[in-house]
Amino acid sequence: MANSKITQLLGDKSEYLLNHVSKTIDKSLIHATGPDVVDNLWIDSDRNIPTLNNLQRLFGHGRLADTGYLSILPVDQGIEHTAGASFAPNPLYFDPENIVKLALEADCNAVASTYGVLASVARKYAHKIPFIVKINHNELLTYPNSYNQILFGTIEEAWNMGAAAVGATIYFGSEESRRQIVEVAEAFEYAHELGMATVLWCYLRNNGFKKDGVDYHSAADLTGQANHIGVTIKADIVKQKLPTNNGGFTAIKFAKSNPAMYDKLSSDHPIDLCRYQVANGYMGRVGLINSGGESHGASDLADAVYTAVVNKRAGGIGLICGRKAFQKPMNEGVKLIHSIQDVYLDKEITLA
Repeated sequence: MANSKITQLLGDKSEYLLNHVSKTIDKSLIHATGPDVVDNLWIDSDRNIPTLNNLQRLFGHGRLADTGYLSILPVDQGIEHTAGASFAPNPLYFDPENIVKLALEADCNAVASTYGVLASVARKYAHKIPFIVKINHNELLTYPNSYNQILFGTIEEAWNMGAAAVGATIYFGSEESRRQIVEVAEAFEYAHELGMATVLWCYLRNNGFKKDGVDYHSAADLTGQANHIGVTIKADIVKQKLPTNNGGFTAIKFAKSNPAMYDKLSSDHPIDLCRYQVANGYMGRVGLINSGGESHGASDLADAVYTAVVNKRAGGIGLICGRKAFQKPMNEGVKLIHSIQDVYLDKEITLA
């Protein structure tokens, strides 16, 4: 059983999550992470030596170093959600240095942010913590708002500031998704040539993904397929929202599906839903990190631990948590991230 702090935070969901045995995709089929993750999962790939070095930098830094798990601080919300809305709860983070300081204080594996944020402090910090430079963004000043990811810089810029990796978002399902797939695939290929790892935010955006009052943007079947496209364009790590439901394809009546996707490869248990996401990343060969999501105030700590437990037991490799951490005083943000890390350090919490 996990340590008492984790079980306490899980509350009445503790037994439901910690004692679950998955009867869908057996854990023996999952390429589980571990201390030798780069040797075990990447050494036979086409990734060049500098890229392997940078993957090892990511997995070898911070409090989770050499465990095979990642704890990443992402702060690109200044563009994605407007700076005022994102930093009003804690204006400290208008200053990029404090973003990096939070990642360092929390002993994260890496910090992910915009070209501007990371470039402004690169000479001071790029050698102290791995940088993940987010190369594209959605901007919210177009009126009416348009949800479209556009490139904000070049791969050379990220490489010149000493980044260990680049990150990008694709809005799968959107009108612009095909252009984004081509742009990001080309960018990732060049990043690999220069020796940087790649992280893909595999998000969904389409008003048609809402049906009869149910939002399927976080459905296991839709997000799983987004992950599968993401690994096809050679993302080394996939970021995805934790699935909250299933059956998007059948409800909306599009694409192709198979009844076994829902009754054999998954169930309504959150760990089984998340395992379906892992399976779509080549059975875990490409690691899944789930997002921490927006801040809800008092429940943030419990929500973050819940997500971490689901991700770990499903076969994921970590959490990327931003707003729940930086929209609080720094000491509280550090405490929250450490609680997430505690889940991945707890050897009693294993694959379901």
